[in-house]
Amino acid sequence: MTPSIDAITVDDAANRSARETARQRVSWPVNLTPASVTYESAGHALLLGDEVSVRQAAARLQRSGLAAMALLITEPSADDARLDEDQLETLLESTRQLPSRTLTPTQRGQLHIEGYLGQFSIGLHGPDAPLDLALALLGRRHADLILDLGRSPVLELELLPPGYRHLSPQDSACDVELSEFAELVGEFDKPRYFQINADLCAHSASGNVGCTRCLEVCPADAISSHKGRIESRIEIDPYLCQGVGSCSSACPTGAIQFRLPEPARQQEALISWLEAYRQAGGKAPVMRFVEAADLEGEADTPAGHLLDVPLEELGNAGHDQWLTALAAGAAEVRIQVHADLPATLSAFIDDQIAQAQVMLEALGHDPGRVRRIQRGDSAARDALPQRLPLGEEPLVLSGDGKRERFEAVLARLMALGESSGQRHPMPPGSAYGGLEVNRDACTLCFACVSNCPTPALATGDQTPMLSYREADCVQCGLCVEACPEDAIHLLPGFLADPSRTERQVRHEEAPFCCIRCDKPFATAATIANIKAKLADHPYFAGDAAARLEMCEDCRVKDVWQSMARDPESQLKV
Repeated sequence: MTPSIDAITVDDAANRSARETARQRVSWPVNLTPASVTYESAGHALLLGDEVSVRQAAARLQRSGLAAMALLITEPSADDARLDEDQLETLLESTRQLPSRTLTPTQRGQLHIEGYLGQFSIGLHGPDAPLDLALALLGRRHADLILDLGRSPVLELELLPPGYRHLSPQDSACDVELSEFAELVGEFDKPRYFQINADLCAHSASGNVGCTRCLEVCPADAISSHKGRIESRIEIDPYLCQGVGSCSSACPTGAIQFRLPEPARQQEALISWLEAYRQAGGKAPVMRFVEAADLEGEADTPAGHLLDVPLEELGNAGHDQWLTALAAGAAEVRIQVHADLPATLSAFIDDQIAQAQVMLEALGHDPGRVRRIQRGDSAARDALPQRLPLGEEPLVLSGDGKRERFEAVLARLMALGESSGQRHPMPPGSAYGGLEVNRDACTLCFACVSNCPTPALATGDQTPMLSYREADCVQCGLCVEACPEDAIHLLPGFLADPSRTERQVRHEEAPFCCIRCDKPFATAATIANIKAKLADHPYFAGDAAARLEMCEDCRVKDVWQSMARDPESQLKV
């Protein structure tokens, strides 16, 4: 049992010194020259909302640098517009020259907007021919900017795309936000936050859809599944992506990687920080995963035992990074959340914390070592951990794969605790679990192996055999979809036992050898099943039935030899 924190004396001054030493020795990794995307905006803006609000905003923006403005009336004005008839007439006169259109209640439901800064398409998608509103109002195919003054934004997204602003005319900061909106003219560069390795992706195979975790956790709607001729593929629109990072953390295979910094470099930095802190005499380190912007706004200096991990967004780190910190010597991990998080990201953080806590408990550790704290709660931020670190031996992660590196973390946590040996339920959709194979139904066709995106499923070298290694399985379900005999079923849940890293035989049969060349080419059960199903097929009637017991090469040779002996049979081909 790990001793209580009360067993040692924690010197805050010494910890502060150790923390500063660690920061000086190890810099937080950044990509100094990230790939980028460029937005181009000429300042053609569309203002939408009720008529009074959009005309008032247009009047304020008339002296700005916008190239053109058009008004789209999408909802009725409020009864308390706070303008008398003379004011309304003056407002109308000052904005009369601006092109405008008022939508009917039916048309409001047909309004469709998509795109980003410099490339917004706006149209009515109804039963009649679609109407391009950008062309009708601005004389061009796309609007550069959209100012939404409606009661709720037309785009129902948690994170609105760059160039789309939603604000309330009654907001005290309305004038400031209008000024910022008018400055969105010119060229703007933004990092291309992610890269995708399609070879690692578990989304699709052979026309079947498997893992969809990245699609479910993006609050900006920047990720989509594109159906190709054979299979679907995941794509991230770099212009819509806002670097939240939850897709990278949710991806079980590492197919999606955040670049600022890359996950592997981030892990190594965590490990190096903890090692440097420990060597400098620091005690009871607590790692706080926090948005960098929150650090800039803090008025006081955190306690000396707190090592801050500055993230672009909280989604840039998940349970694998948090457990890495614990395995490398952190006494506790705290994730600082706040009320401004998009709902999808907040739910994702909660899910990741739940997964980490289940794993810790399954491996014999206190699940409270990973917990959330709120922005502004300095008491929770600076509190001493309840227990000392699990160990002080340096953690070494080998391999390039995300899952491979995390398995090393789990191995360390397993060695430092008392694993239950049981399978523990995880939150729905987690990437941990096993599978069952119905030996009576399985024909060892190996469709599951060819569709598995990881090394979890494998065939035998000489013997017809299906083996499985649970540590590699990401529960994508592609094997289940590919199995023609419905012989495979997933077993969700984290197995806290060393056997999860061992390759185990799930089904094995004796090989059937070709009756002509003696080459093993199928299983005895498969040949028996095929012979039973094709017993009445004319192609395999009489002596030709022996072809079912031949390998593919010998079968072809036998067909050609038969045709050579009986030239008339060629007419039947």
